[in-house]
Formats: sequence, structure tokens, C-alpha cells
Amino acid sequence: MNFPSELKYTKDHEWVKVEGNEAYIGITDFAQRELGDIVYIDINTVGEEVTKDNVFGTVEAVKTVSDLYMPLTATVLEINAALNDNPELVNSDAYGKGWMVKVTISDAAQIDELLDAAAYQALVGA
Repeated sequence: MNFPSELKYTKDHEWVKVEGNEAYIGITDFAQRELGDIVYIDINTVGEEVTKDNVFGTVEAVKTVSDLYMPLTATVLEINAALNDNPELVNSDAYGKGWMVKVTISDAAQIDELLDAAAYQALVGA
């Protein structure tokens, strides 16, 4: 399993790539393996501020649907449009082309509350 050290992680298996006051958010390699083949992603929060730990969308796999939780309070700027036609990008490139949303961070102090790669790896027992 892959745990890029430049990313931050949540206990709910989302990752965050911070770039200044913006960030990209997706689900971790561990999460996509647990879910299996992803067939649909539903995110309808563009333009909305979503509070930390609240649901910003769902991801549907062949056998289950899971909520996506916002890792930090942020306004959703855009959804990865490539996922509309290719939701399997999350399975094949969770940390690259499989990102879910781009956001503007509302409270940068919350970044420090996220897990680093080593802590997340310990959490999932890898």
C-alpha cells in the first residue's frame, strides 16, 4: 500500500494535499482497496463551505456506498470532472488523477490536527 509522506490523512481514510490556502482531497489507497471497484461518485457541494467532519459527498462501489467526510472546514471549489466518466481512476490512481475535490481552506490551523503518513499507516495496521 502507498502512503505518500507529503499528504495529510484522516481517521475516515481521506487524504489532503495542501497547496497554500487550497487543498486537494480524495480517499486513500487503503479506502479504495476496502471499497473495491468504484462505480460512481456523487458530490454536489460545489460553492458550499463544508464544516470539518461533515459529509461532502458519497462514493459508490459495486457492493456499498460510503460517505465522504471533509477533513477540514473548507469551501468546495471544484469536483474532479474526470471522475464523471472514469470513477475507476480512484482505484487506479487514488493519490493522483483520482482526487475528488479542490477546496479553499477556511481554518489553516485544522491542518495540524490531521495525521501524517506514519500515523495513518499505524492506524490502518500496514
